[in-house]
Amino acid sequence: MLSIGQVAQRSGVPHTALRFYEEKGLISSERSAGNQRRYSRSILRRIAFIRAAQRVGLSLEDISSALATLPADHAPTKADWARLSREWQTELDARIDALQRLRDRLTGCVGCGCLSLRSCGLYNAEDELARFGPGASKLRPSTEGGI
Repeated sequence: MLSIGQVAQRSGVPHTALRFYEEKGLISSERSAGNQRRYSRSILRRIAFIRAAQRVGLSLEDISSALATLPADHAPTKADWARLSREWQTELDARIDALQRLRDRLTGCVGCGCLSLRSCGLYNAEDELARFGPGASKLRPSTEGGI
């Protein structure tokens, strides 16, 4: 069993984040006789899984749902990660598409220097995009009303 300090040192995750993950149900610990947190060594892989999922932009809610499909008593395996990453493929592809469109449009807009609302491809005259809901509608995948 590892102390919270040992887990923080080995995982590179601050102890405050470990407490937060535990509060959110992403990881769990046992309590020692002195009421100190103790983690099994397998928690290190679970934390690595959480951090990798966060790096690709997944929410803690998505991560929590994914972890709920895994056994709590041992570390996620390579096969577990492969299965979950396949499930996230469509969402990640949509995010990549939106970021590429944002990059391309901003380069054209800011690159010309005019910032003209008459010719800007992102301009929303008369709030005509309100029907698509809040946020940057033109930057969403085309299936959601964007360009």
